[in-house]
Order: sequence, then C-alpha cells, then structure tokens
Amino acid sequence: MKVIKSVLVAFFALAVAVVMASPASAVAAKFHSVSASVNNSGALVVSFDERGLGNGNIDYLLAADSVAMYACINGGGNHPQAANKETVNGDVSAAGSFESRNGRVQASLSAGPISAGAFTCPGGQRLVLASVSYSNIMLTDTTNGTSTSVPDISRVFFAV
Repeated sequence: MKVIKSVLVAFFALAVAVVMASPASAVAAKFHSVSASVNNSGALVVSFDERGLGNGNIDYLLAADSVAMYACINGGGNHPQAANKETVNGDVSAAGSFESRNGRVQASLSAGPISAGAFTCPGGQRLVLASVSYSNIMLTDTTNGTSTSVPDISRVFFAV
C-alpha cells in the first residue's frame, strides 16, 4: 500500500509539473516594433522586431500595393513638358526566413519597386523613377500566423 501511495504521489507531482510547464513553453509571437522606409532605389524596406518566438527559423511574407511613376529626364536634368511619363500600379511582395535568437527576430525585408514595363524614353533622355508609394502594407509571420499592418509610405525622387 505504501508503494502504491508513493507511485501515485510521484505521478501526481509529474502531472502537475507537465501542466505548469506547458504555458511557459507556449509561443506567444508578437510584433514589438515595425517601421517602413523607401530606399534610394525606390524599394519598400520594412524593419521589424518580433518577440515571444520559439527557437528555429521563422518565415515572413511582406506584401503591399504599389504605384510608381516613371519619367524621362533630359541631359540638363529636367523633365520636358511632353507626355513622357508613365504611372504603373501593381502588387509587390517579398519573403524571408530568419533564425530566432533567444525568442526574438530583428530583421528587414525589401520589396519593389514595380517595373516601368515597356515604357522607354526618346534618344538623349534617361528613364528615372520619379516617385513611388506603397499602401496596404502587411507583414506576416507565416510560421506562427501573426500579422501586422504597416503605415503607408511614399517618396518623391523627381518633381514632374
């Protein structure tokens, strides 16, 4: 009887330890901070800090709507008053996988800009990205199913 009682006490203690340990090991992924910028080539750059992660690689997806205006600039650095500019719309996205360190990922993803497509400039002029804007920006941790929206952002390179 004494052995059975000792086994039951040990079993109960083990069960309590397992139940108490489960919440501590649960993943509670949450974006601590997220910021966006547009780099010198017109790409959307989203930098983020996600915490509450387990160990291992965490997969991310960045997606946004984009509008880019391309224009032709002459040798004097001016945009002629002709109709030689083109606005293009489209979706941009990027994916990445980053290793969680101590339950945290600090990283950046870049996407865009969308291409000018078949738009070309006449001789003596060069094609430039005049402006770009990104909206409906969403960053998703696809490993843990956590998402965050990022404020819209834009940048003007040439006033046309």
